[in-house]
Amino acid sequence: MSAETTHLFLNPAAGKGRAGKRETRIREVLRSCGLPVEVHRSSGVRDLEQRVRCQVEKGSRRIVVMGGDGSVHEAVNGIVSAGGDSALGLIPCGTGNDFAKACGVSLDWERAARQVADRVAAGQGARRIDIGRMNGRYFANGAGIGFDARVTEIAHSYRLPIGGIVYLLGILRGMAEGIATPRIRITADDVIWDGPLTLANVANGPWVGGMFHIAPMADPGDGKFDLMIAAPVSRVRILSLLPALMRGRHVGAPEITHAPVTRLVVEADEPVVSQLDGELQPPQRRFEIELLPGALQML
Repeated sequence: MSAETTHLFLNPAAGKGRAGKRETRIREVLRSCGLPVEVHRSSGVRDLEQRVRCQVEKGSRRIVVMGGDGSVHEAVNGIVSAGGDSALGLIPCGTGNDFAKACGVSLDWERAARQVADRVAAGQGARRIDIGRMNGRYFANGAGIGFDARVTEIAHSYRLPIGGIVYLLGILRGMAEGIATPRIRITADDVIWDGPLTLANVANGPWVGGMFHIAPMADPGDGKFDLMIAAPVSRVRILSLLPALMRGRHVGAPEITHAPVTRLVVEADEPVVSQLDGELQPPQRRFEIELLPGALQML
């Protein structure tokens, strides 16, 4: 199995340029374990996704991505939309690396590369994990509607090399600009919510924004999502909830509703912003979200 080519996809700009600088060393690590490596460098938004899809359609069975959650998002969409059963290896090199943490991947990029290489060289089988689909787009770590998507939008506007702190800045700026609380109807097995809310997060993994433990019970291999809803809250209350959110101790707060779900429909009275794996989506009024159990192989 190890003689098969490993296709390494990277966004040279990921992690404020760290991915591009580490390419040579990653190739050395993979090849030291006897893995032939072919490198594919993306050049823009959705380019990595198209390159992965093309390679999967050619029959490639082993895809390794070096980058952050955005690169993972594109790779997952490329693999699944191609209808392939390629296994995904992950070498985290982004800002938040939320999906890597959810899957137990080392956040030390060189160690993560060696773990992937060692598993492949030893012929270890890939494990199956769940992914989601929202309005035709796939996601690995989670989907967010409302304030967390607005925070993501703000965070993306900064070009500061400060890691996950950029999301904290996004929260503070979002609070200063005003927190929208649109009326939202969420239906799953029964009506879960009908009224204004601050945010709805459909968690496949427990972390968002690198430092926020939004759904500590979430597991990408447990066959369910964890829906987290935050009722309308004041700026002062958000500030008081932040430390608990960072430690995963907010779940019992009166403003927080939690429900395990596998399929749901979210409808808003007006178009609202959303994000998938930290990637912004166009404002929409209706969101159809479903779990695809075991749909992705992880190395």
